[in-house]
Amino acid sequence: MQSSIYYSEDDAYLIEKLEEKAMRERKSMSACLLSILEEYFESGSRLGEILSDMGLVDRNELNSCLEKQEKKEKDKKIGEILVEENYVREIDIDRALVIQKSSSEDNNFKPQRR
Repeated sequence: MQSSIYYSEDDAYLIEKLEEKAMRERKSMSACLLSILEEYFESGSRLGEILSDMGLVDRNELNSCLEKQEKKEKDKKIGEILVEENYVREIDIDRALVIQKSSSEDNNFKPQRR
């Protein structure tokens, strides 16, 4: 999928910031923009919600694991149960945790108004 972004001169500084971030992280501008959007939309989400949003687990599978956690395995994390039930892979959990962590860190950052 291809998208175009239209912006005014007043927003040019944002494109410059995006270019800087892309160079610093050695990613394409598109990849950086997508990671920013992902963090924004997943802000405050729980692990299961993120996995569901990513299309890796459906609500029935998630609810089944949450019930199992509540009834039998209170000491286990939901990610562990999802992997044990073969609904997701460990690498999927790791990716969702990165998103969750970066989203919670972003909530502590308050950008300056221009």
